[in-house]
Amino acid sequence: MLSVAFHLRDRELSLRDIAERLALTAGAKKGQGPSAATVMRMLREHDEQAVTAAGA
Repeated sequence: MLSVAFHLRDRELSLRDIAERLALTAGAKKGQGPSAATVMRMLREHDEQAVTAAGA
């Protein structure tokens, strides 16, 4: 799901558009899409980890 979110972000889609195109594959909400806030948090956490790894 994260790689698809990166691809869609590179195509300059909004967070809402990205969230609409994603689907959860496990858990109680399987088949539903994540919220825009979840997508934003997921992308931000990955970006922060990448910066930390690059600086180390």
